[in-house]
Parts: sequence; C-alpha cells; structure tokens
Amino acid sequence: MILNHLWGLYAHPKEEWHTIDARHESFRYSMMHILLVALIPSICAYYSAVHLGWSIGVGEKIFLTAESARLMAVAMYIALIAGVFALGLLAHWMAHTFGAEPTYTQTLELASYTSTPLFMVGLAALYPELWFVMMVGLAGLAYSVYLLYVGVPILMHIPEERGFIYASSVVTCGLVLLVVVLASTAILWSSGYGPAFTH
Repeated sequence: MILNHLWGLYAHPKEEWHTIDARHESFRYSMMHILLVALIPSICAYYSAVHLGWSIGVGEKIFLTAESARLMAVAMYIALIAGVFALGLLAHWMAHTFGAEPTYTQTLELASYTSTPLFMVGLAALYPELWFVMMVGLAGLAYSVYLLYVGVPILMHIPEERGFIYASSVVTCGLVLLVVVLASTAILWSSGYGPAFTH
C-alpha cells in the first residue's frame, strides 16, 4: 500500500490525494510510512560518506570514519522523523484558523506524504557530488511544495483560496523547522560533536 501511494504521488498526485482522503489510514500506518521512507537518506548518506567519498569541488574526496558516519546517520534519521511529526503537529494546530477540523492523523498524512520527495532525494547521495545532490534536492523540495499545495484543499476539505494560504503557512513552518535543525547541527559541531574524517 505504501508503494502504491508513492507511485501515485509521482504519477498522478491529485487523484492520489483523493484516494488518500477517501480512505484515511491509521496513525500506525502513517508512522510506518515515515519510518520506512526516512531510512533512504540515512542509509544512502552513510554509505556514500564511508565507501564512496564526497566531492565538494576541487581536491580529494572526503570520507568519514564508519563510527562517525553511523552516528550522523542515526541523528539524521531521528531528526527527519521528528521533523515530520512536528510539521504534522503545526499543521494540525493551524488548521482551525483556516476553517478545517482535521484529526492529527490527517495532518500527519499530509506532512508524511509531502515530505516523501525530499526523503527520496537521499538516493542522490549515491552519486556524492555536491552540485548534483543540491540540484536533485531543489527539485525534491519544489515537488514537495507542489504536493502540499495540491493536497491541502483535498485533505483538509477547504476551498483552494484558503488552502493556498494554509499551505503557505505550512511551508513557512517547514522552513523554520529546517533552520532550527541546521542551527542545532552547527551548534553541536562547534561543541566538539562534529564528524571524524579519515586521512
């Protein structure tokens, strides 16, 4: 079922949102979707950091030690899952302002399915060239935003005009969450918890 939704969100997103809305899944199902899809960037980033090496321009490739990469992959996995749950919570909190009355499970569905393209960007880490990952990342972000704008009126049962404003608010919250994660990472790295490189 998860794979069906994945394909549908790429092949025919509007129809797939109607399918998701017609038979809302349980909280457990949404959680399983998040737990499964969040593995993609974590595993791919670990593999590329340890075995392929990152190229960030001129110079030799950068490799991390297996232990350091493992810790970073686990931290990334936890941060991605927490981010989706937080986004679902914020979307639920904001919904009442726009005349919607969704359950938390519905807003979690919205957050998990719209974040899926961003998680799938993790596959780009298997070709660890910074310019390539950035280009794919921008495409994934753009498609996630598109899915959000298409999905909000359908899933939240509100008019498209209000849905546009609501989706814009959710995007803003998502960007704030991203900044918080990046700032937290920078603070941890400067406190001595940065990655260990191989020589």
